[in-house]
Order: sequence, then structure tokens, then C-alpha cells
Amino acid sequence: MNFPEELKYTKDHEWVRIDGDTAYVGITDYAQNELGEIVYVDVTTIGETVAKEEVFGSIEAVKTVSDLFLPLSGEVVEFNEDLNDAPELVNQDPYGKGWIIKVKISDISELDALLNTAEYRTIIGK
Repeated sequence: MNFPEELKYTKDHEWVRIDGDTAYVGITDYAQNELGEIVYVDVTTIGETVAKEEVFGSIEAVKTVSDLFLPLSGEVVEFNEDLNDAPELVNQDPYGKGWIIKVKISDISELDALLNTAEYRTIIGK
């Protein structure tokens, strides 16, 4: 499994990539593998300010639906529209074309509480 070193992770299996005051958020390779074939991604919080660890949407696989939790507080400014027609991008390229949302970060210090790659690997036993 792939866990890029430049990303931060949550215990709930989301990843974060920082670009200035914006965070890209998606689910990890481990999470997409555990969920199986992704068939739908639903984000209902576009334009809303959401607190860290609150639900910002859900992801549906063939056999289950899981909530998506925001790793950093901020305004959800964009949904990856490519997922509307191709939700399988989350399976195929979870850290690239399969990103889910962009967030305008409210408090960059929250980044310090996220996991690095080694810490995330320990949590999932990989």
C-alpha cells in the first residue's frame, strides 16, 4: 500500500495535502481498499465552515456507506466534480485524481495533531 510521506493522516483514514491556505482531502489507499469498489461520493457541505472531525460527506461502496470526517477546520470550497461521473477514481488514484474536497483552512495549527506516515502505518498495522 502507498502512503506518501508529504501527506498527513487521520485515525479515520483521511489524508491531507497542504497547498498554501488550502487543504486537499481524500481517503487513504488503505481505506479505499477496505471499502472496495466506490460507487458514489456525496459532499453536502460546499460553502460551509465545518469543524475538525465533523462529517463533511459520505462515501458509498458496493456493500457499505461511510461518513467522511474533516481533518482540519475550515470552509469546504470545492468538491472534485470528476467523482460525479467516475467515483472509481478514489480506488484508482486516492492521492491524485481521487481527491474529494478542497478546504480553506481556518486554523493551520490543527495540522500538528494529524498523523505522519509512520504513525498512520502503526495505527493500521502496516
